[in-house]
Amino acid sequence: MKQLCFKIPLLLALLFHSTLALCYQNIHPGAKAKSLKQAQIDTILVEKHKRIMTVFHKDKALKTYRIALGFSPDGHKLREGDGKTPEGTYFIVGKNPQSKFHLSLKISYPSVEQQQNAKQHGINPGGNIMIHGLAPHLAGKGKWHSMRDWTLGCIAVTNDEIEELFKIADVGTKVVIIP
Repeated sequence: MKQLCFKIPLLLALLFHSTLALCYQNIHPGAKAKSLKQAQIDTILVEKHKRIMTVFHKDKALKTYRIALGFSPDGHKLREGDGKTPEGTYFIVGKNPQSKFHLSLKISYPSVEQQQNAKQHGINPGGNIMIHGLAPHLAGKGKWHSMRDWTLGCIAVTNDEIEELFKIADVGTKVVIIP
């Protein structure tokens, strides 16, 4: 009986870790990892409530990534410092190979309409929203960085993942961020 009591927690721990590993598998079910080396993507879809980002080429999902968002991600970004990740349709407007977060892709937030709305309300809408990797002090966390939201409003992936995205996403790639 004593041996059985010892084995049950061990089996539960193994089951828990196996389940976590499956939850954090980042290859889209229908995607082939090799396809990303050749395909340029045309759309990035961020689903905030699911904490996933999927890249597409001609309406075909190629790969899905686990992400971390702003530290207060629910709702639409209204002002600088609110910790929210914006919602809407944007575009990649720049690529930074010298980012403090390994590499980054700059998103066109705020739109002209968002800037006008913020001006009418006397607030700063913020800016510098990026899809980026991990800072050196976080790089060791790997995929586990996405266990909680920690950015100032950006979308974070691992360094390996941002390296992949940096190669396949061009300036002009559409970025759709939905609740």
